[in-house]
Amino acid sequence: MLIHLKQLLTPDELAQGHALLTAPDASWRDGRHSAGTQAVGVKQNQQLAQDSATAATLRALVLGALQRDALVLSAALPRKIFNPLFNRYNSHGADHADPHGDHYGAHVDGAVMHSAASGQWVRSDLSCTVFFSDPQDYDGGELVVHGAPGDAAQRIKLPAGDAILYPGTSVHEVTPVTRGTRLASFLWIESMVRSGEQRRLLFEMDMALLALRQRHGESAEATRLTGVYHNLLRQWANT
Repeated sequence: MLIHLKQLLTPDELAQGHALLTAPDASWRDGRHSAGTQAVGVKQNQQLAQDSATAATLRALVLGALQRDALVLSAALPRKIFNPLFNRYNSHGADHADPHGDHYGAHVDGAVMHSAASGQWVRSDLSCTVFFSDPQDYDGGELVVHGAPGDAAQRIKLPAGDAILYPGTSVHEVTPVTRGTRLASFLWIESMVRSGEQRRLLFEMDMALLALRQRHGESAEATRLTGVYHNLLRQWANT
């Protein structure tokens, strides 16, 4: 299940974040330093140093946006959120060792992530990408999320300030950036409900209840179904 989080960041937050990420003193490092053994051979990008003041400010900005977003709470049911990280994908000229541009080949994220900033361990039930560059500012750089064999891959390139939630179990990649620069934040969420199928059922029920209340107001039926939702969450949740 892919969830598009529209305007996760306010215009002011987006402007602040973009200014910090493009500042001359931003501490960018080779992204391969944080890649695992499977991913290191297919990863070519840069990541913002986690121990920088810039990264601390940006982490607080993105975490605040996630924690106030009702759709994130409904779809992810967060138990833990890995501290947001930030990456940069640049295009390259013909004289570069790899003129095709920064990219991240097909890979699966690690099942459990350890945060260098907080020391916390987080199970990667869901992955999240927050876009800081508008689609017209770069060519390529699509996030491609592969589904089950035979299913079409989802190609994602969202407006700046939007974000995408997708299963942490999925094979995914970022295609080469052939013009401009792609700036984004990425993170993982450990859900209170470990099963993706159970999370999907709870999310669909929550969205149906919201539509029911908007159409008919608070009713006895809506109250009863809300009880069913919470009793299922009580049964499935691990807090």
